Formats: sequence, C-alpha cells, structure tokens
Amino acid sequence: MSRGSLWTARGMAALAVLFLTFDAVSHIAVIQPVVDAVRPLGVPIELMPPLGILELILLALYLVPRTAILGAVLWTGYLGGAVFTNLRVGLPLASHVLFPTYIGLLLWGSLWIQEPRPQALFPLRNKA
Repeated sequence: MSRGSLWTARGMAALAVLFLTFDAVSHIAVIQPVVDAVRPLGVPIELMPPLGILELILLALYLVPRTAILGAVLWTGYLGGAVFTNLRVGLPLASHVLFPTYIGLLLWGSLWIQEPRPQALFPLRNKA
C-alpha cells in the first residue's frame, strides 16, 4: 500500500471516528442540542445514555484491528437505523437522512483501503 493510500484511509477513519466519538459523548451527557434533536424523532431521552455507551463499544470494536470488520458491520446496522429514523419523520435527505450513510462510507472506505478482506469481498477492479 502506498503512503498516500495509507494516509487517505487514516484520514477517512479519523473523520468518522471523531464525529462518532463526539456523538457518543453528547448522547451520554444528554446535552440540550441532543434533547432538541431527538424530540421530533420520537426517541425517549432516557435512551440517549445507553445509545452513547453502545456507540463507544462499537467504536472500540472498530478501532481494534482484529475486530475492525465486526465493528464496521455493527456500525452499518446502527447507522442504517439512523437513516430510517430520519427518513420516517421527513428530515432533509442530503443533510440528515443520508449523513449516517456518509459516515458508514468513511468507515468502510478506510477498511477497504487498508484491509485485503473487504477488497476480496468487494473488488473494484478486475484482476485479469
């Protein structure tokens, strides 16, 4: 892997991990912007700390190289739920509904660049 590819993968992962860490901590702390954001979604405020703890667990799985793929798979499920929740209440498509998809693409894109296993499952070029 070239140095450029390695740094691209690290940058992609860093963006996603920084956002998800901020999201997890803000859920655990139940800050006012979180309360304001989840109220229209119909999610009980009492669920915010457990969801934040779940996010931290998923982050730990993703950040450990041995469990990174499992972490990415579990993040895909979590982020898919966020897409559905935002879509269900009619939030804007590009900024709210698809934002979790962007995060998932960063997580998986970083792994795809660094790991041979995702490349074998989803080859982007012919090996002919």
